[in-house]
Amino acid sequence: MSLLVIGSVAFDALETPFGKTDKILGGAGMFIALAASNFVKPINLVSVVGGDFLQSDIAMMQEHGVNTEGLQIKENEKSFFWKGRYFNDMNSRETLVTELNVLGDFDPIIPESYQDCSYLMLGNLAPQVQKQVIERLKNRPKLVVMDTMNFWMNIALDDLMQTIALVDVLSINDEEARQLAGDYSLRKAAKKIMAMGPKFLIIKKGEHGALLFHEEQVFFAPALPLEEVFDPTGAGDTFAGGFIGYLAKTDDYSFENMKRAVIHGSALASFCVEKFGPERIINLTETEVQERVQQFVNLASFEI
Repeated sequence: MSLLVIGSVAFDALETPFGKTDKILGGAGMFIALAASNFVKPINLVSVVGGDFLQSDIAMMQEHGVNTEGLQIKENEKSFFWKGRYFNDMNSRETLVTELNVLGDFDPIIPESYQDCSYLMLGNLAPQVQKQVIERLKNRPKLVVMDTMNFWMNIALDDLMQTIALVDVLSINDEEARQLAGDYSLRKAAKKIMAMGPKFLIIKKGEHGALLFHEEQVFFAPALPLEEVFDPTGAGDTFAGGFIGYLAKTDDYSFENMKRAVIHGSALASFCVEKFGPERIINLTETEVQERVQQFVNLASFEI
């Protein structure tokens, strides 16, 4: 099933208790596409980079089945850049530098060859841009999944609410869910958010797993206890990529199959945090992924 991914392709510079990097490959669109490529190919990507972006990185994405026809290259501008520092608990971070550059006026152009997509993953971008993508598709995909963050709740709430009303699945973290709904109880918050439009809601809880809501049904996916978390950057996007990639592969978006998709997304995210940037997920094997999924199954499997 054809999968369309919209999201940033960028550079990150990171500082964690385990070390630091200069500019490395980053961006929500890149993490989503690489994660999804473990389940379905090609992934049609729409994004924008500057003339400073490396051809070798574009080639790497292409080798993983990412179609870059929709990747705009603005030769005289710079790519989006983010620099951050993580603290010892790895759950909190400080943004040191944000340079929007080409992302500041990103106009998502959907190539004709991308138009007939069955699954659409809207990575974290300005909600107005996400809405433009939905409106520019000639036919509505079977499933539209959207990721967003509290930044947009703070500065573009009206745009965000309009976009949320158009999607089938919303993916946010627990802090964002509470802010969006104005309710501390995640169960109550989920009901309020689904009343805004999405039929399904994923609430990510970092090292404490993820929740999937649909009508009165709730599913909890644990997080795998890892010996070391090296770099959490991109873990949420990798989760989203694994989730939508698995759904596109199986072409089944029932609640039961979404449970499996959440586990597969969680498995991919658990690999992502083991190295800086996309280093760990670039060369994953199918065997590694299936073994990690089985670890998740074993973690929460019991009989009564």
